[in-house]
Amino acid sequence: MVPTRLIAAAAFVAAAFVVPVSSAYAEADAESLINALNSVFGKHEGVRAAHTNGICVKGSFTPTPEAASLSKAPHFSRPGPFPVIGRFSMGGGDPAAPNTQKDNVRGLALHFNFDKDNTTDLVMISAPIFVAKDPDQFLALLTAVATKDKDKIGAFFKANPESTGQANFLNARPVPASYTSVNYWGVHAFTFTNAKGEKHVVKYKALPVGGETGLSDDEAKAKAPDFYSPELKDRLAKGPAEFTLTAILGEPGDPTDNPTTLWPEDQRKSVKLGTISISALEDNATCDAGVFDPTNVVDGIEGPENDKIFPMRSQAYAVSFSRRAK
Repeated sequence: MVPTRLIAAAAFVAAAFVVPVSSAYAEADAESLINALNSVFGKHEGVRAAHTNGICVKGSFTPTPEAASLSKAPHFSRPGPFPVIGRFSMGGGDPAAPNTQKDNVRGLALHFNFDKDNTTDLVMISAPIFVAKDPDQFLALLTAVATKDKDKIGAFFKANPESTGQANFLNARPVPASYTSVNYWGVHAFTFTNAKGEKHVVKYKALPVGGETGLSDDEAKAKAPDFYSPELKDRLAKGPAEFTLTAILGEPGDPTDNPTTLWPEDQRKSVKLGTISISALEDNATCDAGVFDPTNVVDGIEGPENDKIFPMRSQAYAVSFSRRAK
């Protein structure tokens, strides 16, 4: 049985800023997804419906010279560094989600504000895949989990085996020792266009400069449920926490419409896009001012055309934001 905490953990990584709304799905669909998340985790006034437990941070991004060969986006083609606001988070809608959960994704979301009305967001989780291929499947998953009926949950996974991939990935790895010591992936495929008009299909991956560090099961049990917050404060007091942002280059045949499917990373080329440097904590109110939205892209970056989860995220974030902003 896949643990229900992970099952319900959405890749809907939320946090701060713009709220573009896609017209690809009706508002009722977004409402249904947020209602389903509330059914699993309960309603919590004034907070996000997913990735509720989180920490706001700030820092910068410095591109590599190679980044411009892939994309003409400002943060890849202009000299840096660029200031960023970010948010680390636990998956799911529990405001007190324990940091010791193995079967739960961690999230890293970043917001770039280049100038007036020119912004972009980057949203990643600590697994290379999502738990559902489309909104209908995600809603069915949440609905099954909300019943707490083992037979119904089991029936869902029997009918939807691809939804077990994320749990299998996380359970095969240790609990991350820190938000800053685990890999993060963008589960969606993006098309980069450079100044010459050349296009490349890519997926994002951020790797901690110091390498991944995990806890043994005994070490995790000995930790306080909220140990990430003091650990991060102490970590940043010693200097910035850095990640190398890379673009995994897709090849013909790599799926771009299903975030539950893996690309074979070890068989794909990757290009270093730059360094994410997290330098300090930021007031959570800054990250609560809106949402980090992966569909918020700039010239030089395009989202996937046929990935049905991708456009739904914008509407679901808007619903969640409107409810917590009341």
